[in-house]
Parts: sequence; C-alpha cells; structure tokens
Amino acid sequence: MKAAVLHAPNTDLVIEDIRIADPAPREVLIRTVACGVCRSDLHFVDGAFPHPMPTVPGHEAAGIVEAVGSDVAHLKVGDHVVTFFTVFCGACEMCVTGRPSLCVDPSTRRPKGADPRLSLADGTPLTPFLNLSAFAEMMLVHENACVAIDKAMPLDRAALLGCAVITGAGSIFNDSQLRPGETVAVIGCGGIGLAAINAAKIAGAGMILAIDPVGEKRALAEKLGATHSFDANAPDLAKQVAALTGGGVHYAIEAVGRSNTAELAWTILRRGGTATILGMIAPGNDVKIPGPTFLTGKKLQGSLLGSTRFPIDMPRLVRLYLDGKLDLDTMVAERIGLEDVNDALAKLRSGDTVRSVIEFA
Repeated sequence: MKAAVLHAPNTDLVIEDIRIADPAPREVLIRTVACGVCRSDLHFVDGAFPHPMPTVPGHEAAGIVEAVGSDVAHLKVGDHVVTFFTVFCGACEMCVTGRPSLCVDPSTRRPKGADPRLSLADGTPLTPFLNLSAFAEMMLVHENACVAIDKAMPLDRAALLGCAVITGAGSIFNDSQLRPGETVAVIGCGGIGLAAINAAKIAGAGMILAIDPVGEKRALAEKLGATHSFDANAPDLAKQVAALTGGGVHYAIEAVGRSNTAELAWTILRRGGTATILGMIAPGNDVKIPGPTFLTGKKLQGSLLGSTRFPIDMPRLVRLYLDGKLDLDTMVAERIGLEDVNDALAKLRSGDTVRSVIEFA
C-alpha cells in the first residue's frame, strides 16, 4: 500500500509502497478514507518533538473496517470509524476513573519481538506514529483506537473529529464545563480553536472572544460563533478584553502551543477563572505566572484531546453535526491527494489555512 514516510526530521515525506501486517488479536485493519493534516503532525515532522524514525505520520483520520483480528469485541467489517491517537486499555487507573485520554498502558501495543504492524518494502520496521500512522491507504490499530459511527456521517468531515474537533470541543464540554451565559476566549483560530468556538456557541456562552493574528481566521471564527475578535498582536489586548468582559473571561482556551499565548490565557481571566492549555508547547519552553496572581483564585490546567471519553463523546459529536449544530464544513480549507501532503504541511507553517484533508481513492 502507499504511505507518506518520514525518514528524518526536517525533510519532506516520501510517498512509497510499504507493508502492513495482518490483524493480530484485538487489532483492526481500516481502509483510510480521509485524514486531516494537523499542526501536531508538523511538530514531529519539523523536529520540535522527538519521534523514532522512519515513521508514517498522520493521526486525524476516518475510514472503513476491512478486517478484524480475534477477540475484537465492538467492531465488525464494514463499520465506519473515527480513529484517535490516545488508544486506551480500559482497565488501568486512568481508564477506570474516567480519564481514558491519559492511558499509557503498553498492552495496546504489539509486544516486543512481535512482527511490526508496518514496515518498508525492504522489511525495515516503521515505528507507529501516535498509535495510528494515518498518512497511508490502510491503518492497523488496536480496537480501542477507533470508534464506530453513524454511516450517514461524511467521512471527510468525520476525520476532523479525531483530533481538532474532539480537542477543541472537549475543552469546552469536558475541561471547562461552560454554563450558559459565561464568557470564553479562544487563543488561536486553527482547527482546534475553531472547534472550541463552535462548541462554546452550542453550550450557550454569553460572549465568545476569538484571538488570532490572521484576519481570515478571525473571520472564520466569527462565522463559527465568535461574538468578538481581536488581533493577537494588539499591544493593549489584555486591557481590551478586561474592558469588554468586565474584568476578564470565565474561561480561556489556548490552542497555539507557545509560552506567551499560555501566559496570555492566564492574564485575560477574571478572578476565579480557568485557563486550559491545549497547544503543544515544545520541550525546553516554560510558562511563567506571576506569583501574586494565584491569590485571585484562577486555575491553570492542561488537557490532552479535550479530556474526551471517546466511545461516549465521539458519537455525540457526530450527532451534533448531523443535527446541523456542529459546523465541520467551514473548517475544511481544501481536499487533496496523498501526494500533496508536503504542500499541506508547508501551508500550516505559513499559517494561511485551517485544515487540509487528504482523501484516498
């Protein structure tokens, strides 16, 4: 099958034929239908975050089950599925306490010494990328790395649910538990930020502030539900937010992954507010908070995939889309072929697109 292979950081992905193994117990073979090109992929491609090479990137995908291994309990051939990279075991402390996105139990991986799931044509093993390796015509994953969804859901839109939407929406529904009438600011209006804005609208937020340096992204944010938008480079931004909201927002969502934007999320909170950091802040970077401001009762928290409970939340997001409440159509900037993946990554670097979605024939 064809896949986009990353042989070394800071190099182009190479489209080549690779081998995929047969499903082992509890594994599922999925024909990839669509995969979003996410900024998280870019962090690894550009070397900001380390990862063993060679590998096949891609982690925001949807497809159709082609085959299942033994002991698979919840999926069957023909199911339409959305994948997610934080595969869960279902039995560890994180899972049984309702935090499956934090599961790191090794039982969901192939045991040491087993044949690799993916390998190059010459037999060289490929390290699975975030448990998925979705820039490929097929995926071989643990059954708890995907969830069956309603077949009425278009799979090119469903792919976005696997990372951007489940993260952004989860930051509102799960991490913030925003109540109607409360105010929220979203810093960064890429795919994750736009999903958070749309979710805040669904949740009934009183004011939704979109903060981004790119005017086109602020316009998209307003289309998806933002009531106000601000240029992130405005010198008096924090004062503007405080004046508009009467002292700051109840919730601030950081969807960029930089120290200064995480600090901004804290600064624009009102007393007792909560800042949730979704962005991937690269190793070696710190977030600095003035000590006395902790006396204002503010809270700073991190989140992985919006603290989502996948088998529960994913079908609900699908239903919100099918009911016309969750807008995924606006988030798709372009549909491309696998051979265009390097161009899509370049557009992410320049910040001039929301989501490129790879469609597989």
